[in-house]
Amino acid sequence: MSPSNQFKTSFSLFVFLVLSNVLFAQETQKDTITQLDEIILMDDAVPKKAVGITASSTIGTQTFERFNPIDFPSAINQISGVYMLSGALNTNRITIRGVGARTPYGTDKLRLYFNGIPVTNGTGFSAIEAYDFENLGSIEVIKGPKGTTYGSNLGGAILLQTKTSPIEETRLTNTTTFGSYAMLKDNLSFVHSEENFALTFAYNHLETDGYRQNSQFERNGYLLNTDFKINQKSSLSFLTNYIDYSAHIASSINQTDFDEDPTRAASNWLAAQGYEANKYLLTGLSHSYQFSEKLKNTTSLFYTYLDHYEPRPFDILDEFTNGFGFRSVFEGNLAKAQYVVGGELYKDEYHWGTFENLYADNNGNGSLQGNRLSKNTEFRRQFNLFGSLTYPFSEAFSAQLGLNLNKTHYTFNDLFNTGDANTSAERNFDAILMPNFGLRYSFKLGQLYANISRGFSNPSLEETLTPDGVINPDIAQETGTNYELGSQLLLYQSRLSANITLYRMDIKNLLVAQRVGEDQYVGRNAGQTRHQGLELDLRYRTNLSNTFTATPYISYTFSNHSFVDFVDGDNDYSGNPLTGVPKHRLSSGLDLQHTNGLQLNLTHQFVDNIPLTDTNTTSSDAYNVFNAKLGYRTQLSNHMTLGLHAGINNIFDENYAQSVLINAVGFGSAQPRYFYPGNGRNFYGGVRLSYIF
Repeated sequence: MSPSNQFKTSFSLFVFLVLSNVLFAQETQKDTITQLDEIILMDDAVPKKAVGITASSTIGTQTFERFNPIDFPSAINQISGVYMLSGALNTNRITIRGVGARTPYGTDKLRLYFNGIPVTNGTGFSAIEAYDFENLGSIEVIKGPKGTTYGSNLGGAILLQTKTSPIEETRLTNTTTFGSYAMLKDNLSFVHSEENFALTFAYNHLETDGYRQNSQFERNGYLLNTDFKINQKSSLSFLTNYIDYSAHIASSINQTDFDEDPTRAASNWLAAQGYEANKYLLTGLSHSYQFSEKLKNTTSLFYTYLDHYEPRPFDILDEFTNGFGFRSVFEGNLAKAQYVVGGELYKDEYHWGTFENLYADNNGNGSLQGNRLSKNTEFRRQFNLFGSLTYPFSEAFSAQLGLNLNKTHYTFNDLFNTGDANTSAERNFDAILMPNFGLRYSFKLGQLYANISRGFSNPSLEETLTPDGVINPDIAQETGTNYELGSQLLLYQSRLSANITLYRMDIKNLLVAQRVGEDQYVGRNAGQTRHQGLELDLRYRTNLSNTFTATPYISYTFSNHSFVDFVDGDNDYSGNPLTGVPKHRLSSGLDLQHTNGLQLNLTHQFVDNIPLTDTNTTSSDAYNVFNAKLGYRTQLSNHMTLGLHAGINNIFDENYAQSVLINAVGFGSAQPRYFYPGNGRNFYGGVRLSYIF
């Protein structure tokens, strides 16, 4: 079956399922679910953090619990317009509306916040794998640069929030999950909440041998989150998140290995027994003060630390980063208008060096550190000032104006080379001002909104370097203009949630990473891209009986992204589809729930083929992946509850690429290594015990 026919069949199946349930619902009793806030997706009634009329998408624990507790990508990929590619538990890349798709490794061009604290580093990279899936209460995504108070990055912003607990409760919960590939995950959490004080402490452990060669993974993590209400006006919160993990690296493989045996690791990474070891700490102190009914301030001070060691076939990277900063936000009302004014500063000191890897002379024992090859320090600073004003012209119609000012500075010190070979330099970007304007019209069944906003992306310091290691002052920031029209509707007595968005974003000074070595990339500005598409989210809930509820849903993304002007030497790629972005994506499923505590979740993901080269001569294959999970919860006593869960992922054992590396180059006679295979058919199951004191 062709990719287009695969998509049509999948889409038709789930549209039929939704429409059938809509028709069935006309003969059932009126559902008693509460109508949710009009700008929150119906699947999870979790509070939004984005203020004003900024439209965002939010998922919460109901979505998380459809999946294996280590399957972060499947949960995030339930959000239309958002695509998380995962080469391994420690190798993830999130793109929003195609922004970030050309980044070789990691997530950039967006801002990541954890409980309101900015955790994106000084060059714009975010590591979502630093947070345990089971500790999260919600993930909110602002798509595109319209967020203003959370930065004007072209990709947008992702806001992670930890779980909250009911007031006056003390609970101890332990969840243990076993699975294929010798997977063991345990999460132990203690929650205490009273009127003026709340505390959460969680410990998590994860270990697995992985699906592929050289992909063992082990992690320990700790989370402490406290909130203390000092008085009626003042409150204080303290947050610490720490992880320590070691992850072997299978890396990407070529087409032949992908077709014949996707469990293989890249031969050089296998011979070197390559891995990375990370210790990551985030700690923050936040204070909120209510000056009056019309004015509130929240100020956070935070510190981050990363210690990273990575033996690779071509060298050994040893680095550590100290980061610190603050964020202060004033929220208030002036006459009828709502305003937000604030700023945030993030600074980090990045120390890194490389060494020879003598694994070839180590008698098959893997990596062996040799002589030093480089020693460098980088000082990176980003400062954001922001403000927004939301004015209601009537109860139904309102407008929002926002401004974000960014100033970025890099300093690079070469501590290894001397004389003419020394490449120390500074890069000071001009301040950039990004406006945002939105309109919203609310009516009985929901709302309509429109937005126009400007955004930007900074190059990383490494992208500003020439092949000789000297900072290139001609590398410019990417800038873009985003246009968006959308609706968020609640129909059929709030049983059907229908969210539809049309958007277009024109990006200039596109940053392109050009590969000049096995692990060396330099950046340049290569022209313009046009990102346009449609996002559709449908969710319907019906009572099949007094005790049985069915909820089918669809999240569909259509991405028509292309190069408008892209000339690389003698090659003109103008008009080609944007590399690394599937044209069609569909996440869909069916939740079945009985009042006796039994629940069945059936989920499906379709991903269209992905252009792998700028010439568009090579693409990954489209694929469908189906998962299922069965859960059961019951009350054992007045104090204790029991939960059981079991699931199967990739039911039909599809061989698919869960992540890809675009424009891969084969060195020597080797084939290009484009593919990170997804796991084969795998199983998991576990138990949750919870005790309320």
